[in-house]
Amino acid sequence: MFDVIVIGGGVIGGLTLRELSKYNLNCALVEAQNDVAIGQSRANSGIVHAGYDAKEGSLKAKFNVLGNKMMPRVAKELGVKYRNNGSLVVAFTNEDLVTLQTLKARGETNGVEGLTILSKDELRAKEPNISDNALGALYAPTGGIICPYELTIASIGNAMDNGAKLYTNFKVSEIVKNQDGFTVVSEKGQALDCKVIINASGLSCDKIANMVGDYSFKMGARKGEYILLDKENSNFVSHTLFFTPTKAGKGILVTQTVDNNILLGPTSTEQADGSTVTSESGLAFVIQKVKEMVKNPPLFNTITSFAGVRAYCDRHDFIIEKSSACENFINLAGIESPGLTSAPAIAEYVVKELIGSLLPLEEKADFNPERAPDYFFKNLTNEEKTQLILKNPLYGKIVCRCEEITEGEIVRAIHENPPARDLDAVKRRTRASMGRCQGGFCQPRIVEILARELGVDMTEVTKSGEGSELVWGKTK
Repeated sequence: MFDVIVIGGGVIGGLTLRELSKYNLNCALVEAQNDVAIGQSRANSGIVHAGYDAKEGSLKAKFNVLGNKMMPRVAKELGVKYRNNGSLVVAFTNEDLVTLQTLKARGETNGVEGLTILSKDELRAKEPNISDNALGALYAPTGGIICPYELTIASIGNAMDNGAKLYTNFKVSEIVKNQDGFTVVSEKGQALDCKVIINASGLSCDKIANMVGDYSFKMGARKGEYILLDKENSNFVSHTLFFTPTKAGKGILVTQTVDNNILLGPTSTEQADGSTVTSESGLAFVIQKVKEMVKNPPLFNTITSFAGVRAYCDRHDFIIEKSSACENFINLAGIESPGLTSAPAIAEYVVKELIGSLLPLEEKADFNPERAPDYFFKNLTNEEKTQLILKNPLYGKIVCRCEEITEGEIVRAIHENPPARDLDAVKRRTRASMGRCQGGFCQPRIVEILARELGVDMTEVTKSGEGSELVWGKTK
């Protein structure tokens, strides 16, 4: 029997599992898909928000500011790239300028440090490509950027390295209450027993809660569409640029990513079925708003577009609490923006305060908080590369030319925790096929490597789990 089962392999579930793995607890995470970081944590803006936007006194405000302060340390421990690039909320009307003052006061109440209002000239000095129509901006120096799926994968991998278990392709179909806790049952009939459940299942949080008789909230979804530009334009902006927020949300942003691309988006449209298909109208809206924010955006260097789905709940704040239906069932629901930023602080609170009130917490003497980066070869010195190739010749074979990813890194990703079992999983861990050609050259070779390392035929290798096979047979 497990002490705790976490349902949901996103950044909230992942960092919570890592926090649990610091203690002498028998813990597991179950994920419905073929890999972790498939839902909200796969496709979002990757912004570490400063904390000026969330309403004073809300859980969003509390955990945003705490998580922002924790993120540099957590990222360093997990070998995940993080950059404190600062954010700018840009005003285009006199009404916007008034709103900036409100945001500044709110941020200071929330505990955000260093907020200042910039004049038009001060803004232009920081961002030369800003639109001539910009009147000023709120500058938040504590804002940053991170890769959401890298953080998720690394946190779950670190938890597994410290003894936690992972079950993928485990779509929960039933939760049975019993004398000792719960039996969690998958669609395929697999059953796991535990004393406590943490529900971090994103868009499915209400459905999972319903299984134990909790109908206290309802989830909804909004689709966000993005455009990604090539690294060639990495210096087009240096900060994260936001429009002044409205009741509809933060709107379109323009930002660097930690991998030196430029990210544009997202839209925000209600989505009933969780679809992540991009639309002509959605991408056109992104382009329109980006042209309002900056001058001559280099859209000719677009390398891909994509969409993600963001879950929200009808309480309009984070839900971080024991269920009213049974106290050993904990809901982490409605963790929309600034959920990524808040995740380290939420995880710490949930384990210390909520789990700590249900189970004894005894720290492990041998807990290792550190994890090596998943891809690293191109950042080594020539001498270091030579020494590594002498030990393992696979590091001397470049598979992805755009991102300079070696066969050694891909093989490592297939065998480390959590193991990469499909093409997209390798992509998320190593960035192989994330460059300018988007896998046009390297994908066939990665499929060959997956088949070899997993001991399966190439026809069994998938893009992202069952039903997404890539190869149907040989022509000769």
